[in-house]
Formats: sequence, structure tokens, C-alpha cells
Amino acid sequence: MERSKEKVTITRDMILGGDKMVLFGGPCAAESYEICMETGSHVKGICAKLGIDYIFKASFDKANRTSSGSYRGPSKEGGLEILARVKQDLRVPIVTDVHESYQCAEAATVADVLQIPAFLCRQTDLLKAAARTGKAVKIKKGQFMAPEDMQYAVAKVREEGNKNVCLTERGASFGYHTLVVDMRSLPVMRQYAPVIFDVTHSVQQPGGRGGSSGGQREFAPFLARAAAGDDREQVGPVHLREPHVVEDQPQDVVLRHAALDDLDRRDDDPLLEDRPRAGRERAGERPARVHLVPELARPADELVLVEDRHEHEPVVRVR
Repeated sequence: MERSKEKVTITRDMILGGDKMVLFGGPCAAESYEICMETGSHVKGICAKLGIDYIFKASFDKANRTSSGSYRGPSKEGGLEILARVKQDLRVPIVTDVHESYQCAEAATVADVLQIPAFLCRQTDLLKAAARTGKAVKIKKGQFMAPEDMQYAVAKVREEGNKNVCLTERGASFGYHTLVVDMRSLPVMRQYAPVIFDVTHSVQQPGGRGGSSGGQREFAPFLARAAAGDDREQVGPVHLREPHVVEDQPQDVVLRHAALDDLDRRDDDPLLEDRPRAGRERAGERPARVHLVPELARPADELVLVEDRHEHEPVVRVR
């Protein structure tokens, strides 16, 4: 299948779909400035060591929770204030969700990327309002959508004169409370725009815990490995410790504080043997191992996420 040649400009120095790896990472909801800074600083430090561009991700309002009693965030005003402070203090771009057309203009005063939630991916007015801000628009494929139908969502953004649009795969409904990932959707959608693979939300179990969603985050590394055989971006929420928000706990990846001191330059791990071998023999290069989040943009031969056979935590290998 022919790949779209369109790229997405996040900032003047950061291009999605280019040659350099880009990581989107942060807590699912902007619970507090302290939590956002703690997580963002940690991940930014890892990215600096590995030469990866970093975009901080958090939502100021999770309006699509299972129950009205679930934590949504600190409100639009409070959440955007937190994200603005994080952007200034961390000096990184920001991506956040918008659920209503009227939110787009205000969110765009802070965010560099506006994310359209999966359930809202067909909402024409929302897509066009996000497009008119001039910011990059990241559309998550609905759990009910065929991948080829996402070309029309892309077209709605481009019709407003905004070429900075990308798509996100986050699983498809498979009966009740279960998602599966059809890997064929990745090259299909890549015909229309750069494609992001949302690893952690793909293991979500919507509504699977009664009044909140469940998830199986132990499978996130395996899905990331399966997706690593094709060029795409990867995304998923990440926390330094167990999320305070019950709805985020089952699927979001938790980082260890020791990650920055746990780089391993050995190349003797048998888990490497069943990964794509393209680029493995580059002279003088060895894999850097660090516990990290499955939220990355990179060429396929540069990254694979696996599970550490000792710690049972996600591991990133960078080529």
C-alpha cells in the first residue's frame, strides 16, 4: 500500500512522520501540576539520554469516563493552567483532548496538538473547529470504525486548510468490555496520514469494572512489539507511580524512578531474537535498555518495546 507523504509539524523543530523518534507521554488526566511535572521531567530526562523528541500528554477534562462519578480532571480552566505551566517549565510541546467545539480555540492557546477522542472521531463540527485553530490535529480511530473510513475524518480537517493531521489506532470493539487490535489497520490508515499506535488504550476493557473501565496493561509490551514491524508512531499514558484515578489504573503503564539509572548496554537478551532485524547490524550501535512508556514515534527498525523478563515491566530498545 502506498504511504501518505504528508508529515505533521508539531513545532518548527519537531516533525511527526520524519526521521527522528517522537514520544508522547504523560498521565492520562492532568491530576495536578506536581504529578504532571514529576512524570514529565522523568520522561524528558529519558528522552534526552536517548535523543528522542518529547511531547507531554495529559487531558484537562476526561469527559468520556464510564460513570459521572469518575474523576474527569481539574476543570477546563484549572487543567489548561496546569498544562500551560508544564509547557513553560518543561519547555516541551503539549497535546491534550478536546470534546466540544467551543473548547478548541481556548485549548489551542496552550496545546500544540489537539486530540480528538475515539468516540468523537466522526463529529464534523469538532474536527473542523480543531482544524481552524491551525494546530496539529490527532484523531483517534473510533472503536467502531473501519480503518479505511478514517480517510473522511482526515479530509474534514484538511478541507479547513490544515494539513497537520494524523490518525491513531487504539483497538476495535470485540464483543462487550473487550478491544482487539487489527494490525492491518495500520498500513491501511497510513495511506491517508501518519499513524499513531496507542498501546495502552488498546488493552483497555471499556466499562469492564462496572462503573469504571478495566484493562490488561501486562499485554501492552506485546502489542507494541507486534506493531514494531511497521513504521508508525506509538502512544499511551504513563505514570511514575500507580495512577490516583481508578479508571486509569488497569491499562496505564507505570514507570520506575530507577529507570534513568537502569540503562543496559548489553545485547545478549534472547527477547531480541524474534524482533525485526532491520538495522540491527549498524556498526558500533548497541541497544539502550530503559523502562519507558509505549508512546513513541519512530522508524520501525529503531524501536521495539518488550517485557523485561526479570522485572515484568515495559522495556524500550532503541536502535
